Amino acid sequence: MPHLWVRAEQRDNETRVGLTPEGAADLLAAGFTVTVEASDSRVIATQDYADAGCTIAPAYSWPDAPADAIIFGLKELPEDGTPLPHQHIMFGHAFKGQSAGQTLLKRFKAGGGTLLDLEYLTDGNGRRVAAFGYWAGFAGAAVALKCWAAQQRGEVAGPVAPYPNAEAMKAALRKELAPFMDQAPDALIIGALGRVGTGAADLCKAMDVTVTGWDMAETAHGGPFPEILGHTLFFNCILAGPNTPPFVRPDAPTSLRKLRVIGDVACDPDSDFNPVQVYDKTTTWAEPALRVHDDPPLDVTAIDNLPSMLPLESAQDYARQLLPTLRSLAGDQAGVWARAEATFAKHLAAV
Repeated sequence: MPHLWVRAEQRDNETRVGLTPEGAADLLAAGFTVTVEASDSRVIATQDYADAGCTIAPAYSWPDAPADAIIFGLKELPEDGTPLPHQHIMFGHAFKGQSAGQTLLKRFKAGGGTLLDLEYLTDGNGRRVAAFGYWAGFAGAAVALKCWAAQQRGEVAGPVAPYPNAEAMKAALRKELAPFMDQAPDALIIGALGRVGTGAADLCKAMDVTVTGWDMAETAHGGPFPEILGHTLFFNCILAGPNTPPFVRPDAPTSLRKLRVIGDVACDPDSDFNPVQVYDKTTTWAEPALRVHDDPPLDVTAIDNLPSMLPLESAQDYARQLLPTLRSLAGDQAGVWARAEATFAKHLAAV
């Protein structure tokens, strides 16, 4: 039976986890071995995993895990260049031409390991089996509205921090927006029918922001899309691919526009397929807004771990979605994991 090794996240502001203690108990009952690294920052206490029967290992000890252990985390590994001999389950961001992704693939090639990318775990219809998308959209919309409120104050948005739950986030944001809602912003969302777009729309509607929702039908003609410039806020909520048209072109900042904030929730600025062509780097919790034009202001916000702003809700939701697929590690010969491994092999061959 598989040995699942849940590593402690090593990225700043990352407190989520992809397996709850209840899920770990389920896997243990099915015959799995489950090791969980200790972590003082994880949103769920280490002791809860110990109480569920997991073996507890020191934080960041995964490089020394048994050769057959499957290392499970969410965000990036430390960029130390070391070969990677294990199977790893994580968001690798390595299959769309990203420069850092190519470096990661070379590490797997050097070590003989395998990347089973969480973004590419799909069912037979090509739909992802688990996603943080709803909470990414929800939090991404909140950050974009904070950027807009800061503009109304003549400022660039300052640092953001996690909230204990969604209701606390909405209450704090409603208070921040209140002085400016006599001229409430409106928003256009591309990807409105998906998880990410639904989350963004729900947050906007809770803040009394009028939403125009677009999906594949509205973008099928390939652009240009002047309607984006005619809204105060624009949210990119789709997983871009080689056939995705550009939504925001390089000349947008200097064009006549109502647009003031772009929330690129998909957040792939160094991808070959990036449809938001006015920026080339992610933003951070410390500096959530990247100002790409001053007069009138245009800010881009593109934080790549947005669900960590609501870490407990997003972790519990994601872990619930993913658990049946984790359970199938014990016997997947042609399903979700086999497809993920084939995707990895295809991209590794190109390195």
